[in-house]
Amino acid sequence: MRIYVVADESDRDGGFVVERLVQRGAEMIELDRADLPVFVDLEDPSMLLLLGSARGAHEPASIDVVARESALARAALRAGVPVMAICYGAQLLARALGGTSYEADDPELGWLRVDTIDSVLCPEGPWAQLHTDVFTPPPNAHVLGSSWYGPQCFVDDSLGARSIAWQFHPEVTTETYNRWIDEDEGMIRAAGKDPGELRRQALANAARSRNAAHRLTDDALEFLGVGISDTPVSDQLNAR
Repeated sequence: MRIYVVADESDRDGGFVVERLVQRGAEMIELDRADLPVFVDLEDPSMLLLLGSARGAHEPASIDVVARESALARAALRAGVPVMAICYGAQLLARALGGTSYEADDPELGWLRVDTIDSVLCPEGPWAQLHTDVFTPPPNAHVLGSSWYGPQCFVDDSLGARSIAWQFHPEVTTETYNRWIDEDEGMIRAAGKDPGELRRQALANAARSRNAAHRLTDDALEFLGVGISDTPVSDQLNAR
């Protein structure tokens, strides 16, 4: 099963989500969002995974990149290929389906709980947050979770195939979150947050986050109808 992962060349870390997809037997194929092919050039796709980014989907400088990724996502859905999206990917997908995104008044930082109406596809967490943008959901989407900052999860099937998007970061590992803190320390301090406290939260939630991300990935695959093996590759090998 081929899953195409759309990410920036400088940050392709799909963390716990990709880890679980590989355990479930998926072949991960990386695509650079700054140089995307058209959908018809993808070979036998089972799903698109749109990862996060330091860029903003609303930024004028990213208009061409956003347009290409939006076109790829819409073409996939129309062809029956589901889409999973995280943070920037969620903002991108919202815009691709008729919603929008914009810079928030304040960044959303730390391990925070979300308000949910679906504890399977949008568990309350706490989940890792580190972003300065929010999205307005597409007109035909169903919002499953939110926080004080804005929507946290939506699902949509208006173009045919199903999609799911999370504003929070189920994929993020402690190492990646610490790197993001290093890269955004100025913004974090300007928001009145302590980078050291965010590091402590990342460490304290490490084991729980991995288990929660694996479970969420499994449930999302079932919702999306992606036919990846129910048995992790490690278990298949042990059974031989």
